[in-house]
Amino acid sequence: MELLFAALAVLAGFIALIGGGELLVRSSSILAAAAGISPVVTGLTVVAFATSAPELAVVIQSAYAGKTDLAIGNAVGSNIFNVLFVLGLSAMVAPLIVKAQLIRLDVPAMIGASGLLLLFSLDGVLGRTDGLIMFALLVGYITWTIVQSRKVEKEVKAEFAAEYAPEGVPKKPRLWKQFVVFLLGLGLLVVGANLAVEGSVKIAKSFGVSELIIGLTVVAVGTSLPEVVTSIVASYRGERDIAVGNVVGSNMFNILAVLGLSSAVAPDGIAVTQNAIRFDIPVMIAVAIACLPIFYIGHKIARWEGFVLFGYYLAYTFYLILDAKGHGYAKILEGALVLFVIPLTVLTFMIGVYRYSRRDRFAEEN
Repeated sequence: MELLFAALAVLAGFIALIGGGELLVRSSSILAAAAGISPVVTGLTVVAFATSAPELAVVIQSAYAGKTDLAIGNAVGSNIFNVLFVLGLSAMVAPLIVKAQLIRLDVPAMIGASGLLLLFSLDGVLGRTDGLIMFALLVGYITWTIVQSRKVEKEVKAEFAAEYAPEGVPKKPRLWKQFVVFLLGLGLLVVGANLAVEGSVKIAKSFGVSELIIGLTVVAVGTSLPEVVTSIVASYRGERDIAVGNVVGSNMFNILAVLGLSSAVAPDGIAVTQNAIRFDIPVMIAVAIACLPIFYIGHKIARWEGFVLFGYYLAYTFYLILDAKGHGYAKILEGALVLFVIPLTVLTFMIGVYRYSRRDRFAEEN
């Protein structure tokens, strides 16, 4: 009976998280537009960060409850899920357009933030100083994005405004309603985070599964659902650059704000397990690096690349399940991925980059 109540608590928590995230996305987008913030900044920061608000709520709740494995697992697992599952599934719906700014600035920034997380984690804890540095870098990233957004063409601004505020920006007398919606969404996130954390920990203990694994899978997927919905809908509607920007921005927020802010305010910081340092965070970094050749080839994510990303997420999840159960096939799967599948995929992408670069040079010469 206790297990049933725990499962119901997780389900109710996820519903509240999804609802709260949706309310935050809508209200923050409208408020940002009303404040005169550029549509590009709204997409890469406000909208992307709002969809990551569930991760922030869960990690802060977990950190204060002393469940630091769940905190790290949720943030790292969400980043892996965003690239492999969200972008993979979105590209399977329709090829995704990648703006040049993402390749030049945002993806390298995401890779740098991922590497910085590993560096700060090597001593086994994300302390207050680490958190403050990461959060300060996020502020710098947002400031730089604002500066760059001033160069955006009027046509792009109009297109983005139509996506996120199709009915126009509300007049000032009506803005108070959006503040109410924002607060309501925030309240749902707090309640949902508490239910999801407590229910997930009970389920983990009942099955003998570690909190790190639960955070990397169940909770990470649940709190990433706003990104799933936003990116897939954007892809289906033809706004495919929005789908990619949402994921990249969300991953930046998960590292620099979610883990940064949480470790800065948590009494004892956030402990990082050796398993996360040796395997999960390096996987997150590898996934971030893989975005560069994929995005560069044709400045889009093709359907076949979407299938590759999605397949890797299934393999990663399957490995986590086998490893959690101590199954011998986990090592076999790990060896197959490291020695054959991953090198073959890297080689394929590198050949694609080489061919695309040569085609670009040939086009410029002629």
